[in-house]
Amino acid sequence: MIRVEQLKHTWRDADSEVRCLSGLDLELKAGELCCLRGASGSGKTTLLLALGGMLHPTGGKVRINGDELYSLSSSDRALVRARDVGFVFQMFHLVPYLSARENLLVVRSPLSKAEREARADELLASVGLSDRATHKPAALSAGERQRVAVCRALFNRPSLILADEPTGNLDPDTAQLILDLLSDYAADGGAVLMATHSLNPESRAARTLWLRDGSLHSS
Repeated sequence: MIRVEQLKHTWRDADSEVRCLSGLDLELKAGELCCLRGASGSGKTTLLLALGGMLHPTGGKVRINGDELYSLSSSDRALVRARDVGFVFQMFHLVPYLSARENLLVVRSPLSKAEREARADELLASVGLSDRATHKPAALSAGERQRVAVCRALFNRPSLILADEPTGNLDPDTAQLILDLLSDYAADGGAVLMATHSLNPESRAARTLWLRDGSLHSS
């Protein structure tokens, strides 16, 4: 599913550089939900962005279903990302001037217009948001926005979900719903890597990895 070899990343500016990832390796298989833990600033978000094809690392390889992301052109990498990767952000990143349903319909997809509309309606119904489909993000609660964000990540039935603190801003009941969605996705054969500070998801995870000093360690 996903194989990472000697992944490195260093953040640089005019005055300094900070090594964030120090040649780490990772394999994540279909059907696996894996928790990623680490202190604030340890590089969890950097790792997720690199795995999702959104941040070119300074070294190493990332393979998803056999495609080596950073040997591809930017356009081909975008195609792989659209097909194989769903990303759930802590701060939702919904388009503010689009409704909940429209935020799903803008996902790049090979489906026909009718199929995309049916998929959007199916996903919103699955998270209890059919009656909120026409509301824009500002009119939705934090929990509702995160449910829309998870639906967006699931829209193309990707191979891999990368979730960056997906329950960090949510009340316990909504956080539980989000965990249920991600657990069900893994149970259906997807792979999930979820960065989290919460202890609760670990009971769902096949394993937990800690990011320390730029390297991954099993708990």
